[in-house]
Amino acid sequence: MKRLFSIAAGLLAWGAAAETEPAGYVFSFFRGNGEAGVYLAVSQDALNWREANNGRPVLAPQVGGKLTRDPSVCRGPDGQYHMVWTSSWSDKGFGVAHSQDLLRWSEQTFVPVNADEPGAKNTWAPEIFYDEAAGRYVVIWSTTIEGRFPETLANGDHNHRVYSATTKDFKAWTPKRLFYDGGFNVIDAFLFKAGGRYGLVVKDETKRPSPEKNLHVVWSEGGALGPWGKAGPAFTDNRESWAEGPAVIRAGGRWLIYFDKYNTKRYAAVETRDFVTFAEVPVSLPEGIRHGTIVAVDAATLRGLTAPIAPSGSSADLGK
Repeated sequence: MKRLFSIAAGLLAWGAAAETEPAGYVFSFFRGNGEAGVYLAVSQDALNWREANNGRPVLAPQVGGKLTRDPSVCRGPDGQYHMVWTSSWSDKGFGVAHSQDLLRWSEQTFVPVNADEPGAKNTWAPEIFYDEAAGRYVVIWSTTIEGRFPETLANGDHNHRVYSATTKDFKAWTPKRLFYDGGFNVIDAFLFKAGGRYGLVVKDETKRPSPEKNLHVVWSEGGALGPWGKAGPAFTDNRESWAEGPAVIRAGGRWLIYFDKYNTKRYAAVETRDFVTFAEVPVSLPEGIRHGTIVAVDAATLRGLTAPIAPSGSSADLGK
């Protein structure tokens, strides 16, 4: 077993070294209930963050229930950024928009992935990932469907599992499918690739008979769509705080996992090089930050986000 961990650690280290360090990082997040829109913060070390766009949202909600909770951003092979988000507490789909510079965004669209599911109660925390091997975008999210998974029905206020749909052009989407069932009530799954392996960070949302509310790493036994193995041990401590909203980013030869210590109203990050051992690291974040994701950016994007702010009413306002 120790040798397997050693091999895995070596692969992760090789994968990190093989990639070129980006010019910087951008954190997309929301405040409050997500009614004001999506905010951005920038960093060159992925640890110390300052707000972009003079602290104003770069995208205001226009679709679904008109919230922008849990924004998730990835960059496609054409250099364009794509964002998905939770549009309300009970919508049967999620919002989507696109941008060349993270400041000016396209017209928003709503993807009704649960429209065919009368028992679907929600579509929470969509996360977008570009599956390079298959040339497609994968979006995963959590949904409770009435009557499904009765074995964990009594464990919480909802009874979530993780679902997915894929697209190559954001026009045609595959039908949703069950993406991850670890045998527990699960939300906030984050999909990433490390050293040639696909991983998930998931939150065990079990509330009863005793709360779990911890984060775990799960590894794929195949490609980006799984199948998924058994969840590893919790790397957060629910005695200290409950955790949710993980976001994984590689920075400086190590991996950082940000997450929301939501019941104590704090945000935190841990570092790891092997996804076996984790250590909390000090971070500096904008006030009021809630569940978001981090994307690596090039020098041109970083310059645009840190340039002097255009006067109010200009084309830079709210992506218009």
